[in-house]
Order: sequence, then C-alpha cells, then structure tokens
Amino acid sequence: MSQDVLTPARISGIHKEAGRRRTFAVISHPDAGKSTLTEALALHAKVIGTAGASSGKANRKETVSDWMQMEKDRGISISSAALQFSYRDTVINLLDTPGHADFSEDTYRVLAAVDCAVMLVDAAKGLETQTMKLFEVCKQRNLPIITVINKWDRPGLDALALMDEITERTGLQPMPLTWAVGISGDFRGVWDLRNDRFARFQRNNAGAQIALTEYFTPEEAAESQGSNWTDAVDEAGLVIESNLEFDVEAFHAGKATPILFSSAALNFGVKELLDALVDFAPPAAPRPDVDGNPRPVESPFSGFVFKVQAGMNKAHRDHVAFIRVCSGVFERGMVVTQTRTGKSFATKYAQQVFGREREVIDEAYPGDVVGLVNASSLRVGDSLFLEGPVEYPAIPLFAPEHFQVARSKDPSKFKQFRRGIEQLEHEGVIQVLRSDVRGDQAPVLAAVGPMQFEVVEDRMAHDFSAPMRLERLPYSLARISTADAMPALANVIGAEVLLRSDGEYLALFNDVWALRRIEKNHPDLTLVPIGTHNPAK
Repeated sequence: MSQDVLTPARISGIHKEAGRRRTFAVISHPDAGKSTLTEALALHAKVIGTAGASSGKANRKETVSDWMQMEKDRGISISSAALQFSYRDTVINLLDTPGHADFSEDTYRVLAAVDCAVMLVDAAKGLETQTMKLFEVCKQRNLPIITVINKWDRPGLDALALMDEITERTGLQPMPLTWAVGISGDFRGVWDLRNDRFARFQRNNAGAQIALTEYFTPEEAAESQGSNWTDAVDEAGLVIESNLEFDVEAFHAGKATPILFSSAALNFGVKELLDALVDFAPPAAPRPDVDGNPRPVESPFSGFVFKVQAGMNKAHRDHVAFIRVCSGVFERGMVVTQTRTGKSFATKYAQQVFGREREVIDEAYPGDVVGLVNASSLRVGDSLFLEGPVEYPAIPLFAPEHFQVARSKDPSKFKQFRRGIEQLEHEGVIQVLRSDVRGDQAPVLAAVGPMQFEVVEDRMAHDFSAPMRLERLPYSLARISTADAMPALANVIGAEVLLRSDGEYLALFNDVWALRRIEKNHPDLTLVPIGTHNPAK
C-alpha cells in the first residue's frame, strides 16, 4: 500500500502496531547476569529451546546474543545485539548491551533507540559503578526503569537494604511487583503482589529449561512457607507504606521503579518480568526531532541508525546498519532519503535480526529494529525518511581517554589495513584521529577504554587479514578545539591536535597540568570539554 494514502484504517493500524511494541534495553554492571537474563527472556517467550548451564556465562553454551569470538572466549558482551520475539500479543524488541565500561559508547547508542530500560542489580553487590553510570544516561533521556534484583538464589544483601540503596542513590521510589520469599541464597519463589499469590519455583534441567512454577493462595503459602512467607509480606508492606503502591504514571514519569526479584540463571521470576513489560512498559510513541518536535507515529516512515556492525556473517563480509523505526511503516524495497547527505537509499536487503540469526523482513512498525544489509553509506546517528524531512537528535561521541598509534605489520597489506581502520571507525568501534604530520599510515586510535584496542586488533587480524601493531601515546585528556590550535600547539610538549573523521579537531594532553598550562599560555584557544548530553558541534 502506498504510504501517502493515510486512510483512517491505515492510521488506526499503525497506532495498533506501535501500541504492541515494547522496545527496551537491559543495563547493568559487568557480570550481573545481563546476557543470561536476555537468554532467559527468549526462553520464556519460547523462541529458543534451551538456555546454558547455570554455572556462569563463561561455561555456558554460546549465548544467543553473543556472536563475536572474543565474546564467546571471554564470556562477556562486547557488542550490542538485537533480539525480536513475540510474547502474548506483544512484540518484544530487546536490545542487549555491553556491560563493560570500556564499551560505554555502544551502550549509549542503544539507549538512544529504546523506550524503557531494565536495570539489573546483583543481589550480593547492589548498585555498582557501571550500573549507576548507565542509570544517569537513562535519567538524561527520561527513560522509565524497571529494576530486577538478580541472583537471589545466591547469598547476598538484605532485601530492605537494597530498597534503601535504590532510593538513596537513584532517587526512584521502589514499587514492588514481586517480592522474594526466602532470604538471598534460599529462593523459594515470589509473592506476586498483582495477583496476590505465591509463585513457587523449581529448577528444571539445571536451569536450562523454563522453571516449573506452581501457584498458591496466601493462606496456602503461609501454611507451607511459614515465617519465610510472613517475612516477605511484612517487608513488601513496609516498602509500599514508605513509598507508594504501584503507579504506572509515576513509573513512566521516571519518579518510581517497579521492583522484581529473579534468578535469571535458574529462570526464576523471568515470566513475571515479561508480564510486567507487556502490561506496564511504554509502547512506541512519537519521538522528538532535533528541534524537540515529536513526529507522530502515523507519519510517513522515518527512523535513525543507532548501530553499524560488520562481520556478523563471515561468509558474506556483510555490513549491517541497525535502524530504529520511529514513524510510519517500513516496507522492504522502499527508497528513503538520508537526511545528512540528501541522497536516496534503497532498502532492498532488510532483515530482522535475532542475535546472529536473521530472516528477511517485509514490514516493520514504530519501535521495531531493522537491519539494513550492505548499508555502507549509513553512519551512526543518520536519520532516514520517506516523506516529510526529519532529523533526529545526533548521538554524541564520548570523550576518549586512551590513545594509540596504529601501524600495519605488513606494508604490502596497507590497503587492507586502511580499509579495516575505516570500517571500524565507521562502525563506531574506535575513534580515528589523523594529521598531516603523522600521515595516513599511522592513524591515532582513540578509545574510552583499553579493551577497545583489543577488539580492534582482533578484528583487524581476523576480519580484514591486516595484523597491526599499536604504540601507546602518553595522552589522557581530549578537548574539542579548532584548526587554529594546530599551529599554536605544533611544538608544545605534552599536547597535540588531530582531526577526527566527523570534522572535529581534538586537542590531546598528557594530563590536566598540561591542559592548564596551555590554557594559561594560550587563553584565546578554543578548548571545550567533550560531553555526552549534546553533540560536540
């Protein structure tokens, strides 16, 4: 159907489909169980048959959302992954994100594309550093947050102490949807407050399959669980009394957070989370453009690129741009316009992505994620539209803190080296800085965390057959500057100015003392901190 024919039935259909979408990301500190939860959710939605063993990700079967060899070898998530599946009458778009701090940029891009976040908290460790950093990003973006207390099957903190920590450190009011029956390390089940019943879990096949669940009335639970049940009811009652009963508006406004208890590795409490997402998480809604004007979901197709990834399918040397659909209906084969360049882009190769698995997709609605294959002209942050030009807010780059010079180990493979560096820069794996002095054969790689260099080395060797060597530079600070700073700092010790691919000049400094010395000696130079609230320009 032509998209310019917006009949009442078509508008109603788009609103209905957008209302069925739940697009969210899982955020946490490394090793809190994020990828395990992702897999458990897919298991409960019956889109995979078995999950791995419950003895930690490094010993599990390959996690469905981890496809890079480094992820499988180390048992960590490095790249973000998109999973789409149906549950009840709802389409779930789950974006798994890297937990490691070195890959914060990738997580930030994903959070630009979702409508809600699930904050996963390790029952034994509480709110950890990286969790709080990601919480702050969610707060900036006004994302509603559901909190899941994970690993309750292991010894950990007191439930009420965790609620106090959440209140004090996030400012969100805890609103229990489920409450653990049994102390951490002795997980009997949960009090399902919505239905006022006791859900008792039993491990099934070492956690590789959906947990066996039985439901009991409060009277039956009190008789079988004794003080474990009465303690759970009393504790949840204290939280509700000191905060508030469940309030969807407070959740959507970012003032309160629903609380659920789980053990993702054993698949305990996972169905309750899925039901909460379906019933309470916000559906796809009008998204503001760069000027703050929301684009109605029934408007002609529009979307933006939040991730670019190559090498997911080694057989085809592919290049996939992940698009968040914001309005209208995406139809495979449509020719859309790229806002940044004004050029047309044909969407012939469009796929739905489930981790590394894919299938051709013909239609997608607001909230969905579409993988456009061989989209080499698209960059992270690019907006696309069918009719009615629109530009969505740019996704800013983080301030790099680690810098290394890259050189090809084999001069005869310089073409592969250059192509590989350009590709990884294009994907946002690394920031690449250049200057006439250093030349094209020795670009400077800039990273938020040192593990990014390991990813670059690994992919240059295996994806591009261009092994390289890295030489560490002494810089630890970067500031946005201008071309005027290049000659001014050309011969200054402890400072250097390089050009980033997006046209920004970055002034690099050994340390804060070198920066202060330059600011004192060159007061007219532009030296602006790199922030994540707004694009640098």
